[in-house]
Amino acid sequence: MTTRKYEASGVQAEFEPGSRNRVLRNLLGIVRVRNMEDAESEQLERIQREAAGRYERTHRFRASDICELHRLWLRPIYGWAGEYRTVDLGKGGFVFAHAARIPSLMTEFESDTLYRRTPCNPSDPTEIAAALAEVHAELILIHPFRDGNGRLARMLAVLMALQAGLPELDFGPLVRQGKRRYVAAIHAAMGRDYEPLAVLFRRVIDRTVASNRR
Repeated sequence: MTTRKYEASGVQAEFEPGSRNRVLRNLLGIVRVRNMEDAESEQLERIQREAAGRYERTHRFRASDICELHRLWLRPIYGWAGEYRTVDLGKGGFVFAHAARIPSLMTEFESDTLYRRTPCNPSDPTEIAAALAEVHAELILIHPFRDGNGRLARMLAVLMALQAGLPELDFGPLVRQGKRRYVAAIHAAMGRDYEPLAVLFRRVIDRTVASNRR
């Protein structure tokens, strides 16, 4: 389910016995990838519904909110839910932020990106897309948790979009055929170029609005 870039020790580096190193050690004793995917997805759907009514349109998100969302989502499954990761991770040849730097990076993320981009209340869809892209990219690049970073970043984008008066986002343009463009956009964001991802989020917004008009 996750890709290990480095050898590490501790509970976050452990896999569930009997899972053939494919499922992280968990509180439910799940050993099959498909069963874990189902458990995480079911929890995510429930928490996202709850989170939609949790934050006001004037709320400025903080790092503690992100940790709390992660904890609420995954606490029935992982003992480390809501805690910053203690292992280094990489995926597809891409190395995320070093674990030791995560607390300081999240503090900077809160005081800079989240402070400027939330509450998310522009009226222009292009400006909303720009805000979503910057927050999403920076959170993905930090990758603060052992698992669930991408889905949590999408949840935060949904909550920001709700602040802007949009319906729940349809992320279709970021998956399947759009996944390659999404990955390329995340790589571009390493150099503070958020425009490619903003273009994709504008497609997400347009698709969301169009589908809700039907």
